[in-house]
Amino acid sequence: MYLFRWLWKNMEGCRAIYICALLMTVICQSMYIITPYFTAQITDTFIINENALENLRDHGDTLVWMLVAMVGFTVLRGVIQYSSAMMYEYSSQSLIYRVRKVLFHNIESQDARFYNFYRTGDIMTRVSGDLDMVRHSIAWIIKAIVECLVLFSASIIFFFTIDWLMALCLIALTPVILLITWVFKRKVGPMYVDQRESMSRMNTAAEENISGNRVVKAFAREDFEMKKFDECSREYCSATKKAAFTWLKFFPYLETTAQSLSVVMLVCGGLFVIGGRITFGDYTAFAGLIWTLSNPMRTLGNIVNDLQRFSASANKIIEIYYGAPRIVNRSDAVDKPDRFEGRVEFEHVSFAYGREKVLDDITFSIEPGETVVLMGETGSGKTALTELIPRIYDVSSGEVRVDGVNVTRLKLEQLRANIGVATQDVLLYSDTIDGNISFGDSDMPEEDVVKVAKEADADGFIRRLSDGYDTIVGERGVGLSGGQKQRISLARALAIKPAILILDDTTSAVDLETECHIQNALKNLDFPCTKIIIAQRISTAKFADKIIVLKDGKILEQGTHDELITKGGYYQEVYELQK
Repeated sequence: MYLFRWLWKNMEGCRAIYICALLMTVICQSMYIITPYFTAQITDTFIINENALENLRDHGDTLVWMLVAMVGFTVLRGVIQYSSAMMYEYSSQSLIYRVRKVLFHNIESQDARFYNFYRTGDIMTRVSGDLDMVRHSIAWIIKAIVECLVLFSASIIFFFTIDWLMALCLIALTPVILLITWVFKRKVGPMYVDQRESMSRMNTAAEENISGNRVVKAFAREDFEMKKFDECSREYCSATKKAAFTWLKFFPYLETTAQSLSVVMLVCGGLFVIGGRITFGDYTAFAGLIWTLSNPMRTLGNIVNDLQRFSASANKIIEIYYGAPRIVNRSDAVDKPDRFEGRVEFEHVSFAYGREKVLDDITFSIEPGETVVLMGETGSGKTALTELIPRIYDVSSGEVRVDGVNVTRLKLEQLRANIGVATQDVLLYSDTIDGNISFGDSDMPEEDVVKVAKEADADGFIRRLSDGYDTIVGERGVGLSGGQKQRISLARALAIKPAILILDDTTSAVDLETECHIQNALKNLDFPCTKIIIAQRISTAKFADKIIVLKDGKILEQGTHDELITKGGYYQEVYELQK
């Protein structure tokens, strides 16, 4: 029931329309007994009655009105059915819009740990296929349940008003139907959970191969990846067939029981007519409404089938719907609407990914406007250290302070608005180059876009492209070289004029001449900026105000270029190798 309470909560704004649709469904299904009622009256009065001709002559107008009423109610029922269908569709689409909006908001608000846990394909399945199953539940499942209950109940009541014994004979098979349905529900429920999981794995495999197509081709692994996807597809196919065949095993029993009603009708109804217990008109009414009992019994299996699928999908959606990010604004967050100065302090900071310790007792400070270079072996914790400043992750212990305030006490939007980040693994959106550079400020004037592109030494190659700054970038920057993507990423970071600029090996894919141009541009920015640069090149590090060398999550050495080359440590070794 909690799933339906969740649906009801998210139908805010269209609840009245949905209730109206349900009421119209009740009215529509109740009207199905009107035609058989009139049919019974016409049969007993104007067809088989011994005074049929006399009744037809004396009460012909009554017959006409009955026929008109039958046609009128049939047309009215059609209008109500169409109107209710429109209302169901409106309500279901409004619900899905609301849920999808909340889901995307929650996904966007999640911290990095969320994306480490959930696969992209799984998230996409939840916001597409699972949501469509929820829409189906509103537009069809609940409607079908109401239709079956009302149609079955109205018919039974009508049957009892005609003859209670005949009614009991017809509903005698109902417990059998309920038992079969209950057993089916128990068996098929876990199967739809497995089907949902296998579909998620298949979507993940497809998404990873599409986004990583160049790597697949570079290693000539097309056959391997096709085989791997085929295995995922086969798992999904197997899970789907298992659930479908389980339904097909139970379907003959449900169908046979439902069809048995016709046999009961022929035998019991025939005997009761012969015995004079019911009239032929009553028998006609029973015959005309026998489908109102058999159809709900048949539909019950489909309803249970879809309810299990809905349950599997809705539970996956709710998991993210109510998932709260760990990194959020504190209630006592400090309000700093003005531009930050750019002072950064680490005090006894330790950090771990799960149980794996990445940083251990890190302490240093950076004054506003300084340039600090982080160096160290792969896996030494350089990127993790920079990710603690904008709170991509939170420290395990210790404090990271910006302008003297613990970052956990700063408002996230204000903190991150003052930090520009350019990563080695560049993500560019399927937009124009202008749109990618001005991503942090969509209202940025074109001349400012060109200015930061020049500072990142990107203006030259951009102008050589077919449409210049209006060139559409392929998905994830396909069509651009690694160095070109890095320079656009740097321009994007500079465009917001950050108080703190974090560059994660941003010039690793550019030549030395371009790197020299970028270094000069960074030294002569027209706004105050603290720069934290992850680099492996001495050419980048030697002009820094401070160099910090990390090893195994600890500070191995720190100082200026001149200080470190005389110590005989890691930095001096790298210097000797790159001379």
